[in-house]
Amino acid sequence: RMISLLFLQMSGSQAQVGRGVPCLRCRGLCTGFEPHSWRKICKSCKCSQEEHSLSSELDDDRKIGRLLSGSRHSSLTARLKGGDGGRIYKRNRMIVTNPNISGKDPTFDTITYEWAPPGLAQKLAMQYMELMPKELQPVAGTDGAWQRRRRLARQLPLHDQDPAQCRGLAEGERGLMEEFVSKYKAEALGVGEVALPGQAGGKEEQEKAQEKSAEPGRARESPNGALESAPGAGHYRCESCKQAVPGECPVVYASHAGYSRQWHPACFVCCRCAEPLVDLIYFWKGGAAWCGRHYCESLRPRCAGCDELIFSEDYQQVEGLAWHKKHFACLECETLLTGKPFALANASLLCTTCSQSRV
Repeated sequence: RMISLLFLQMSGSQAQVGRGVPCLRCRGLCTGFEPHSWRKICKSCKCSQEEHSLSSELDDDRKIGRLLSGSRHSSLTARLKGGDGGRIYKRNRMIVTNPNISGKDPTFDTITYEWAPPGLAQKLAMQYMELMPKELQPVAGTDGAWQRRRRLARQLPLHDQDPAQCRGLAEGERGLMEEFVSKYKAEALGVGEVALPGQAGGKEEQEKAQEKSAEPGRARESPNGALESAPGAGHYRCESCKQAVPGECPVVYASHAGYSRQWHPACFVCCRCAEPLVDLIYFWKGGAAWCGRHYCESLRPRCAGCDELIFSEDYQQVEGLAWHKKHFACLECETLLTGKPFALANASLLCTTCSQSRV
């Protein structure tokens, strides 16, 4: 079996998709994507943009490149030749070629993974993939690959990092958002590292761990934070499920958590929505890993109308949801509802007329 890890190079001429793209959720019931002027939904079926898979692979790689640039993980990006000076995500694809020798002439079965953890030996990369549920493995042309791209759109919306993509910002709020983005890149943004138990982190981290365990009068602290009297086989435990981690199985480390904690590949999920953290990109807060969407929402309210973060202190709130005042409008007829009767069903805001017509 031959495996190779490749850096995906994209052509800047790749066709952009948008209007008319079918909805992957409605499965034929939607007539095709019809953009709304400010909501991040399709006017035809009311599904989100992510359900239409509007972005191209190049768009996704540019978005992640922008997110990671200017952070401690900028080494995972590269400047795109002939581009606009922006940076692109150095996404690893993994191509697995298995010889099929059942017939007279041997053939080869090739499987392409749209993403694989970077910087790994070939064998370890495949071990990681095999530890993930099959439906989550991003094999090209499968639902797993589509789910990965859907999570990219859901967990890391471009409008959470680029003020130019936001239509809800008022005059003077752009600077507040830029400061917000700069702060989370410096303090919270991380990319998980895959390694065998006890083999992750730099020399400095390993020395710190050794010094800590050698302190006089202190019982040895195991990598999962519990005190134990003596080291032994299988003393590594997953931070999430608390089950033992075999020494020969790869695990995920988060540098913000310190290298005494590790997760099974399938257990490295957002503490809020429990979704697998796409491409191991996480935000660290309160001793836990968050996806980008829910990390940002933990610090700023998100408009239920336009899906953008709210940087004004003057906004509308109803039943735990928030709206920009200019977006507190009926989902169907767009009538502004401030000071007017309304109905709220499944986070959808409706005027009384449109609400009654839905019954």
